[in-house]
Amino acid sequence: MTRTYFGTDGIRGTVGQSPITADFMLRLGHAVGRVLRLDTERPTVLIGKDTRISGYMIESALEAGFASAGVDVLLTGPLPTPGVAYLTRALRLDLGVVISASHNPFEDNGIKFFSASGEKLPDVWEHRVEDALAEDAQWVGSTDLGKARRLEDARGRYIEFCKATIGSDQTLKGLRIVVDAAHGAAYQVAPDVFHELGAEVVAIGCAPDGININAGFGATSPTALLQSVKDHRADYGVALDGDADRLQLVDEAGRLYNGDELLYVMVADRLARGQSVPGAVGTLMTNLGVEQALGARGVPLVRAKVGDRYVLEDLNARGWTLGGEGSGHLLALDKHTTGDGIISALQVLMAVRRSGRTLPELLADVTLFSQTLINVRIARGEDWSAKPALRVEQERVERELGVDGRVLIRASGTEPVLRVMVEARDAVQARTCAERLADSLRA
Repeated sequence: MTRTYFGTDGIRGTVGQSPITADFMLRLGHAVGRVLRLDTERPTVLIGKDTRISGYMIESALEAGFASAGVDVLLTGPLPTPGVAYLTRALRLDLGVVISASHNPFEDNGIKFFSASGEKLPDVWEHRVEDALAEDAQWVGSTDLGKARRLEDARGRYIEFCKATIGSDQTLKGLRIVVDAAHGAAYQVAPDVFHELGAEVVAIGCAPDGININAGFGATSPTALLQSVKDHRADYGVALDGDADRLQLVDEAGRLYNGDELLYVMVADRLARGQSVPGAVGTLMTNLGVEQALGARGVPLVRAKVGDRYVLEDLNARGWTLGGEGSGHLLALDKHTTGDGIISALQVLMAVRRSGRTLPELLADVTLFSQTLINVRIARGEDWSAKPALRVEQERVERELGVDGRVLIRASGTEPVLRVMVEARDAVQARTCAERLADSLRA
């Protein structure tokens, strides 16, 4: 079944354009409230947000929509996405709502939902909401309207939760860490977590003004982090994105580590401590070099669809713990129910401390393959897979690469574009093979 409003990670778009408008958000809150009331007589939801100026409008509209359906609301103000997931579970609430467009610029915004257990909700729940959106509103009477109040200690509760994930006997004392919050949801959280664990913290990207989220700072713009680590002679730099569920890490030498590498470090740390790691979940884009390195250690890598929600679904289905994406979404399900940039950073830093080795040393067995990604525009509805030229060229490329590379061609979920990716040990080979495949699509 196709969805009208929900994408791979909730609902997202440009503010002022459907569906990111005040009237739709009121309808959405009402529809979600009606779905919740099918199972619970008087539900309570938690609403958190990042620092976008549009968050005020969306928060108010959602609050009104929930109240009109007889649902109570708790408001946290700016709080990381994983913080909302944690508090929803910890406070035994019925739903967590995050107002954020993650790493997108401030002109965009969106909505994510978390279940009572702090996990992202399945497609079937989203279909129920879309069905409710298509129906006429059913306003409750005055005596049944929902109420709203502020949760004043949300930030402090989440800070303590993050700290508790590494154990009371472990600290970051002796480390100087640059923390970049992307002028986003973690600006009042991330620096405090690392400081309270003993690190000397240099905070950047922690001065939001409503329109500067992700602008030149954060996980998607690591240049500022790299420069700050150099200027302050820091041991590490930690960059989060706008809603703080994604991580980029830099060491003192100025080397930037992606999510695939950090996933390997987390797995290796568990193995070094004698813990069982039956497998890890990556995505279709996870680097083949990481898959091979994990396999050499007896840890199979399973590939889910692109998107951390699909990684999570696969982990839960298999009963596994560790997974992630190269973009920096990492999951350690024995620490949190969802991806968390702060907690992932703590897991990696503690792994380094426990090993007594550097990150490059921990990654000595990982040789990343070169990846070339080319976007090819296609007509909407075009059956690209039936193109004979593509089929012939793909067979040639796969024979040429053998076990030392792979081909991935997938349609974008948001635009009429095919993403052609070739991975190979040799960068030139990866590029030329990707160009050949792209040319066959255009023929």
